[in-house]
Amino acid sequence: MKKFQVSAIVLAAAIVISSCSRPLSPQTAAPNKGLKDYYSKYFPIGVAVNINSLRGADSALLVKEFNSITPENDLKIGPIHPREDQYNWRNADAIIAFAQRNNLKVRGHNLVWHYDSQTPRWIFEDKDGKQASKELVLQRLKDHIFTVMNRYKGKIYAWDVANEVISDKRDEYLRPSDWYKICGEDYIIKAFQWAHEADPAALLFYNDYNEIDPVKREKIHRLVKSLKDAGVPIHGIGLQAHWAINEPSRGQLDSTLSRFADLGLQLHITELDISVYPKEHNARDRKAEDANTSFTPEREQAQIEKYKMCFELFKKYRKHITSVTFWNLSDKYSWLDNFPVQNRKDYPLLFDQKLERKKAYWEVVNVVK
Repeated sequence: MKKFQVSAIVLAAAIVISSCSRPLSPQTAAPNKGLKDYYSKYFPIGVAVNINSLRGADSALLVKEFNSITPENDLKIGPIHPREDQYNWRNADAIIAFAQRNNLKVRGHNLVWHYDSQTPRWIFEDKDGKQASKELVLQRLKDHIFTVMNRYKGKIYAWDVANEVISDKRDEYLRPSDWYKICGEDYIIKAFQWAHEADPAALLFYNDYNEIDPVKREKIHRLVKSLKDAGVPIHGIGLQAHWAINEPSRGQLDSTLSRFADLGLQLHITELDISVYPKEHNARDRKAEDANTSFTPEREQAQIEKYKMCFELFKKYRKHITSVTFWNLSDKYSWLDNFPVQNRKDYPLLFDQKLERKKAYWEVVNVVK
């Protein structure tokens, strides 16, 4: 081979290496690639949506950046089944149809939730307004699961079956919800069994928040292990990942993912957002110091570092993590705008209020570019 040919090959190789090592940015990234494309070798990238997400610029951003969606509220038992003889299919149908048109995977959220405001009272009361029997409550749960899952069979690949049944109190195992008071632990077991009967192909998850807390982590682990050991059809754990600039630490998240990975089930990051305020777990009144809600450079940098750390660990546990879903599309709207402080603006996502990619977006992409 002639000398000038060798030199040309070396030069071409150097250019390729240089382009691969250069961090991606708005100036260097491929214009048509989205977050889902950068992570295509790792796991689907999802986002929680509502009916407004299917329109205009939000819709275009959703389809470009994500390949999985979760209806934020429209499959929950309260909104979709407000009365025993009434189902509200309109929004859920529209979201599922949108997903099919755009080749998006769908996670179902959820079949059983402790939360009183989104579990209608009729489920727990008989025709006289008194507490319903265990048999009646379980029959209603079974009817609900079969009705909803049969309608979307083959269109929803995974479901959060039981949501947030673990107590936040350190000395209490399961929440003393009406489900538990009337049915005991049977309602959890039956929900998974009926969900599997309704759609044997669907992946079934237990989903909860504050999973990084060592005490709650062990209670979640205990519940999921007990279901698995009993032969209950459960395929994975949903880690909500409502985190903040001050938590989790790298060690805290690493140990959490390691602990759940040892169960041999799939892990889904189901509701990811990172608040720019220090984490608070309970709603409270607004204080004078809450007045500064600007997205300061300090808050931005702290969020960048936290997102980068999280995705580095998601990459580390990619054999176990089979989906990552953000909870809402952009900083234009987030449930954290009202929690824990009502009407306090937060900026927890990778896209700003103008739907532009934030600096944190590029740090997430550069983890796997």
